[in-house]
Amino acid sequence: MKKIAVDAMGGDFAPQSVVEGIEKARNKYPDLRFMLFGDEQKIRKILTSDKNIEIIQTTEVIDMNDEPVKAIRRKKDSSLVRAAYAVKEGKADALFSCGNTGALLAAGLLIVGRIKGIARPGLLSTLPVLTKEGGAFNLLDSGANADNKPEQLYQYALLGKYYAESVRNIKNPRIGLLNNGTEPHKGSKLTLEAHNLIAADSSINFVGNVESKDILKGVCDVVVADGFTGNAVLKAIEGTAGTAMHLLKDTIMSAGLLGKIGGLLLKPSIMKIRNKMSASQYGGAVLLGAKAPVVKAHGASDAETVYYTVKQINDMLENDMLSKFTDYFNKNV
Repeated sequence: MKKIAVDAMGGDFAPQSVVEGIEKARNKYPDLRFMLFGDEQKIRKILTSDKNIEIIQTTEVIDMNDEPVKAIRRKKDSSLVRAAYAVKEGKADALFSCGNTGALLAAGLLIVGRIKGIARPGLLSTLPVLTKEGGAFNLLDSGANADNKPEQLYQYALLGKYYAESVRNIKNPRIGLLNNGTEPHKGSKLTLEAHNLIAADSSINFVGNVESKDILKGVCDVVVADGFTGNAVLKAIEGTAGTAMHLLKDTIMSAGLLGKIGGLLLKPSIMKIRNKMSASQYGGAVLLGAKAPVVKAHGASDAETVYYTVKQINDMLENDMLSKFTDYFNKNV
């Protein structure tokens, strides 16, 4: 039986959305077991059944304003730290939180630990492809590291390749390097050197440089970037999607009676656009390179997003993704 250690107190709507999402996932995946770390009294007020669910009482919470590393070291009885230690000690197979991103990354690195041979684990996010065909792509690193070296971007290409194959079931996934132009000679010293390293590995289906304006069109399955650039692109995409939907709504509401009637008629189509632009159906961001799945969902996640994130973790565990990573890097370190 696989177990997931859950920071039940992390996130804007915790523990409500976390518990509701976990119960929905529990009902869908009866072979999974869940360890919910947090305030037992608050959790039990929401929980409808403790089937396959164990509650572990904790007395502290790491909130969004806490400095990540200090919080990990000082708040030893927090729901996040206790959940991370459950993974480290082999009591659980994966770590999940909707809480403080920096604290989760710190817990993943300092407590769970990284795979031997991985210089710096990266954060992998899954985003929608906004074409008629639909689909998704992975962005790695999307914010775990502010600075990277060329060798680390090469490792991200390998990690992204194995994730796309193992979890998304994509054969020979297309790997692209985020750059300010598609030409091989363009870019910074970092991207030029990373380009050469990735291109030299024949096991990678490298499609070359890709520009940010094209990644939502599905030009590749995995976009490799340094953490600073990747996080900026991620937030720009999220912000643009949210702003576009608000602008559309405001335009309809201010267009008078006929505009509102038209908006009502177009509502099903608008909802389809909103759903296509939403990344919640793809789960959370994964700290690739850690010794176990460490997954972060958005702080504002609802129960549906929590459910999809558990589905994502289940896929990672079912496909034994970590052993593939470990085997490769142990052989090639």
